[in-house]
Amino acid sequence: MSHAETSLLSPVDAAWLSMESPANPMTITVMLRVDGLTAPVFKRFLENHWLRVERFRCRPVRNGAAWWWEEDELFRLRHHLKVVPDAFDEPALQTWLSARLNQPLPDYRPRWCFWLLPQARGGAALVLRLHHCYADGLSLIDLFNALTTTAPDAMPAATLGSEKASDASRWRDAGWQWLQSQVKLADTGTLDDVEAAEKDQPGSTLDGRRQQLERAAWTGLRLVNELSQYVLEPADTPTRLKPGLLGRRTCRWSAPVPLAAFRTIARDTNCKINDVLLACVAQALRKQLEQDNLDLEEVMLHAAVPVDIRGLLPDSVRPEPGELGNLFGTVFVPLPVDAQSPLESLYRVKQETRRLKRSWQPGISWGLMCSAGLLPRLWQQPVADLFCRKATAVVSNVRGSPETRYLAGCRVREQMFWVPQSGDIGLGLSIVSYAGQVQFGVVADEAVLPDPQPFLDDCLDALRGWQ
Repeated sequence: MSHAETSLLSPVDAAWLSMESPANPMTITVMLRVDGLTAPVFKRFLENHWLRVERFRCRPVRNGAAWWWEEDELFRLRHHLKVVPDAFDEPALQTWLSARLNQPLPDYRPRWCFWLLPQARGGAALVLRLHHCYADGLSLIDLFNALTTTAPDAMPAATLGSEKASDASRWRDAGWQWLQSQVKLADTGTLDDVEAAEKDQPGSTLDGRRQQLERAAWTGLRLVNELSQYVLEPADTPTRLKPGLLGRRTCRWSAPVPLAAFRTIARDTNCKINDVLLACVAQALRKQLEQDNLDLEEVMLHAAVPVDIRGLLPDSVRPEPGELGNLFGTVFVPLPVDAQSPLESLYRVKQETRRLKRSWQPGISWGLMCSAGLLPRLWQQPVADLFCRKATAVVSNVRGSPETRYLAGCRVREQMFWVPQSGDIGLGLSIVSYAGQVQFGVVADEAVLPDPQPFLDDCLDALRGWQ
């Protein structure tokens, strides 16, 4: 029996199973528009390529205090591929897809399913719903690039990456190893540099050790300070954007927008593209709140923004190329809904993202997620609540392939995804770039936004205001 059939879930992957609720299932939804894709062609593609990833034949099973990947001995592809032959225009497709968002995936099978709508207007629609415990957005993008090609007659990559056997101690020690590496790091170098300098200059050993202790103490104090700020940061201001959830979600998405528009704005303002996107979100949220009787200068709203931390991980837990999993931290970016102009909004977002980029918040949040996955079930909810109370929305920006890709020889015209939200967060905004274009996607609980389309329009209007 292969290790993928009985391997232990990493604590972070397991945390996504522990954090979900009936009102907020932790499921990622992806939609591709693929020219000319038919059911027989796609079925062969799944059999020959997708199912070569062993994890997709497995389901997560709880055994005592731990979650394990267990091979589904009754696996049948027909349980995971549904073909819908009806014709769909854009409004009908939005209604149909929103209904899928509210449809739970059965836990007695591997938690993923494809729907193929070959008669959708604008190209066949291919929809994937996948539980977050299998992979994060970056892992899925890497998988998409491995399974697709840059030419219609090319073959996908022969190797999709390996599944590491999961060792509980590997993950239990990961947070401590990361902490050690951060304490070792100093603003002017590393402690290894100091030790090397001592060997070159024997007379300065005492000074070198003093500098080493000072750096370690300063870095340790910084870590304690940032951890305290992270844990004690006040919750978002109660607004109608964060009520009790109904558990019924609606999604919308935009037409493609040229990526060049974002690049031009970012270049002219000396900001990053992600700053522009977050500023657009802040302006759209301001417009939502302007109709309420609120003093916006007293309103504090944050966006939970995923940040890739693969480069920060210790070697013992750093993933191999193509390895699936959840390897990101979360930063909570203050959204300046009280900004008096789009330019003020953009520069305030820029200032906050630079500050957070220099902080250890991504690593701290990843470490807390590791802890949540290792804690007994009764102790996991307080850790999950720590994330939920700090944000009103989840904003995920994923950079896809800059070139057109082909799936089973068929051109992929568009790709879109929608993020899950944990706890009482009922608003998610997804932004994905692909082949020189960008698309916005919104998913909202009906208690937050009965119709997300006006909010999506406000995000696009904010972007047009820069052009």
